[in-house]
Amino acid sequence: MCFSATVNFAGSAALGGAGVATLAKVKHRRELLFAAMPMLFAIHQFIEGFVWLGLDGRLSSTVAHDMGAAFMLYAQGLLPLLAPLSVFLFEPNAESRGRMLPFVLLGGAVTLYILWALTAFPLQLYIEKNSIVYMNSATNNIVIALLYIVVTCGSLFFSRIRMMVAFGVANLVILLIVMAVKRYAFTSVWCAYAAVASIIILAYFWTSHEERPFRY
Repeated sequence: MCFSATVNFAGSAALGGAGVATLAKVKHRRELLFAAMPMLFAIHQFIEGFVWLGLDGRLSSTVAHDMGAAFMLYAQGLLPLLAPLSVFLFEPNAESRGRMLPFVLLGGAVTLYILWALTAFPLQLYIEKNSIVYMNSATNNIVIALLYIVVTCGSLFFSRIRMMVAFGVANLVILLIVMAVKRYAFTSVWCAYAAVASIIILAYFWTSHEERPFRY
């Protein structure tokens, strides 16, 4: 995220509270992964706080690299699969889950490629204009970027649940703004604002208690 470790840790604490509140409203095991998204983003932002501390010299460069690798593991290596899979599991019936299946399969393929890339190519970390830049030469290309957008945002547009579509719209808008303004630090900045957008998930779980659980 922008600015400092303090901002990351404060954001993580706020998102953690939202995550606990969201998980408390789960009524069925198929809801669990999607409901866990705010908490996962909270952990993700907490990890980046240690990247800042390492890059600022308050912790060792080894800590910065290891925490940066953990940050990238979730942001690029796992999220392309977890995002469509969480929607697939949460959809209310077989027909709507069928629409999600291609995104899950594509997300799995993107995840496998990126996991390979993260282990096969070195990670570069540095600060530019108050943001952390995460660089991997094998994932920093337009094809992977487009596939990433399709599986993390596109799947949400095909959901039967309006709040999921709203979450997809919010993430896509944020993504386009970040690409226009801070493309060099896309991984860090987009993940931060996507984490904030996950409050939409909290709102859904707190306002849909009469509708859930679906008749899976």
